[in-house]
Amino acid sequence: MEWRDHGILLSMRRHGESSAIIDVFTEAHGRHAGMVRGGASRKLAPVLQPGAQLDVAWRARMEDHLGSYNAELLRSRAAVAMSGRLALAGLNTVTALLSFCLPEREPHPELYTRSEQLLDLLGNEELWPLAFLRWELGLLEEMGFGLDLTVCAVTGSQRRLEYVSPKSGRAVSREGAGEWADRLLPLPPVMLGKGDAGDAEILQALRTTGHFLETHLAPSLGNRPLPEARGRLMHLLSRRL
Repeated sequence: MEWRDHGILLSMRRHGESSAIIDVFTEAHGRHAGMVRGGASRKLAPVLQPGAQLDVAWRARMEDHLGSYNAELLRSRAAVAMSGRLALAGLNTVTALLSFCLPEREPHPELYTRSEQLLDLLGNEELWPLAFLRWELGLLEEMGFGLDLTVCAVTGSQRRLEYVSPKSGRAVSREGAGEWADRLLPLPPVMLGKGDAGDAEILQALRTTGHFLETHLAPSLGNRPLPEARGRLMHLLSRRL
């Protein structure tokens, strides 16, 4: 069994004295692990950093084996990630969420493309938070928990959509909310592609998407807690306010 692909390195852990096992989100083969001989050596360890863009060739005797990788670096994101706390927190959050959400060896080519584009924006503190919000909405969609923000779930109207149902993930208008408004999640204009997408709105929107990650997606994955990296990112974004 053998294939070659491009991928984003999600994690690396030592294996034995000098080898490493890496987890890579590949374009055509999904999240796929494999062993790199010498991956923990002084030569390769600095290359195999989370977020790195790799050209990988995987080989194994049987399809269900761990297999081994030959990995060549296409683009490192280590320097950009170390350029600021937000960039580092952003990279850690994206790689952690992908590791958390993605089933092994299941292709998600659209999410791969979005993830690559998002990581290429690291270091751009003006554009990155909004790009991350859109990516997280896409992640929920890809995992089967997408939000329906097109019309009010109660009235069917497209006007004055201000809330999201925490159970159904559907939009609710001001009129449709009625006395239940305090039990609904906020739907800031930025989630509808409107407004100036300020930090306060983005942070509010990420609290809404975080609810669905925590109470809908996580239970479907065995009730594991969300990666701590996302909480650290939310803390940094709140400090920007």
